[in-house]
Amino acid sequence: MATETAQTLDRGLRVLTILAATPGGLTVTEISTRLEINRTVVYRLVSTLEQHALTRRDGRGRVHVGLGVLHLASGVQPVLRDLAIPILRELAEEVGCTAHLTVADGEEAMALAVVEPSWTDFHVAYRVGSRHALRRGAAGKAILLGREADAAPYAVTSGELQTGATGIAAPVYGVEGLDASVGIVTLGELDIEEIGPKVAAAAEEVARALRSS
Repeated sequence: MATETAQTLDRGLRVLTILAATPGGLTVTEISTRLEINRTVVYRLVSTLEQHALTRRDGRGRVHVGLGVLHLASGVQPVLRDLAIPILRELAEEVGCTAHLTVADGEEAMALAVVEPSWTDFHVAYRVGSRHALRRGAAGKAILLGREADAAPYAVTSGELQTGATGIAAPVYGVEGLDASVGIVTLGELDIEEIGPKVAAAAEEVARALRSS
């Protein structure tokens, strides 16, 4: 009985995983084919998940991730912030720029944690919860880099989100289920070759902290 229950849970989690990776949704038949699970079993899994608002079906019968997943995700965000903030603070103080942890939320990048340097005369104010398209700004572009097999270690942008602002961000690699980046933003010029590797090192430190938590 325990084995059967574990198998059912595993299958339900696999359904959520492939739905999360498919913005357009899937039919029950498509889920069945991808997971190589009997269609009747998939239908029962989807129905159970739907009762808990973890999946939903649109007018065409396609299955999508449900809003209930957001409630689960919201409980994880404070953990991410708590682990990342000491690392962001060290980075901000070292390079004199505003440092941030940004996560993917659909097709947008959302700032989850922000730390401003304490010793600079001025710095960029970056609000927690601010959003922008993944393909604009260093933070979003770094998240996209993290999805590629052979990618640059960090992304650099200038003036894409704010006139005169330069950003550097690196993907957070190796944390299952997390699309995120660590970055810095400042006004004016930056020594990319010096600061870029420091940002990448901070991103790896965040990844290690999350993997070991």
